[in-house]
Amino acid sequence: MFSQHSIEGIFTPAEKFSFAMLYKSSPTSTEYVNRGVVQSDGSFKIQMDANAPAGIYKIVYALPQEENNFDLIYSGKEDVKLTFSLEEGLVFTASNENELWASYTKSMELINAAISNFYAKESTDEKAFEDIFNTLSDTQKGYDEASKGTMANVFIKANEPYIPTQFEDISTYSKNLKNTYLQRVDFNNELLQSSNFLTDRILAYVFGMSSSTEDTTFNQHVDDIAKAISTTKIGVKSILLEMLWWRFVELEKSNVANYITNTYLLEIAKQSNNNDLLETIVTYRDNSLGEVAIDFPIKISKNGKITETSLHKLDSADHYLIIFWSSTCFHCLDELPKVKAFIEAHPKNLKVIAIGLEDDDSTWKNTITNYPEFIHVLGLAKWDNTIANEYGIKATPSYFVLDKDKKIIAKPADVETLEVELSKL
Repeated sequence: MFSQHSIEGIFTPAEKFSFAMLYKSSPTSTEYVNRGVVQSDGSFKIQMDANAPAGIYKIVYALPQEENNFDLIYSGKEDVKLTFSLEEGLVFTASNENELWASYTKSMELINAAISNFYAKESTDEKAFEDIFNTLSDTQKGYDEASKGTMANVFIKANEPYIPTQFEDISTYSKNLKNTYLQRVDFNNELLQSSNFLTDRILAYVFGMSSSTEDTTFNQHVDDIAKAISTTKIGVKSILLEMLWWRFVELEKSNVANYITNTYLLEIAKQSNNNDLLETIVTYRDNSLGEVAIDFPIKISKNGKITETSLHKLDSADHYLIIFWSSTCFHCLDELPKVKAFIEAHPKNLKVIAIGLEDDDSTWKNTITNYPEFIHVLGLAKWDNTIANEYGIKATPSYFVLDKDKKIIAKPADVETLEVELSKL
């Protein structure tokens, strides 16, 4: 049964869009609701069910979903109309809830720009300072009053800014802003948990409250976040900390990512029986720079005799290069000869361990004859191979450079980067 309410809009440019997928967001998941086909003029319309619950909904307009979406508030009491342009972004043209929140955020952006400009000029004009923050206070109070009884009010209250009562220099203001930035946010509110608000707030705190990019600073910010969300349900806590973990992984800040794992996320994954998360964070941690590479068995054949050993027992070189490859991988067959040629042209006390991820040994046996100086390990079951899984291998070729103690000192992404790393040895 459909209600009289709908969510409709216009996408620009129309030819870049084909659908609008609607999802209902909850604190720990999103549920597909309906879809609207984008017409030739860019318009779409999604009729809402009469029983559709109020809350946060998400429109996905392209793939990948996690990068091409936006949130909206649906109260069940009004239509939502909008325009979305790849150049201009999102504008709500009908919906008191969404227009209130959008207008509020725009107003706050303008005032924050004025605050930034005031401090950028190193101004000491106390009257100008007072005027700016009076405007900030009046704006917050005005929108708080205007939004009473709406879902938008939850967001407006959560976003209440720090307002000094007297003149403060940039150092004092920045300190007080940071100290109060998380205080007004109810991390247990399900409406906030269902939106992007908490994610945006956390990222702004972790990355925007200090110019320092030192690991110790980020670790302290992570601790502050963990304290702020300490009373939230474990599912929400897991999502927020995992989001932070992924951000530091993307930034290649492995020390901070592993700090999150060891201090918070590992125990959360265990308590919630989230085995996928547990495997992901442990594999990343155990294969980070500075960690001792995971041991695995090696059989060395020489003069018809097979010697059984392992990575950790090898002591014939100052450095080791582990290569995960496959005899059916075109990139591997292109890069391995380059690796061999580079090593021969730039002799080092280096030993190569080549782990072939294979379905069977037929082509592998023939291919490895081209690399007699390598130590070869046959990794049957290919992507399900135990060694590959322990090393978190998702693609071939993959490279790990180790020192004599088997500590990981580099993980080059390609053969060109590998050559640079080997030149440093």
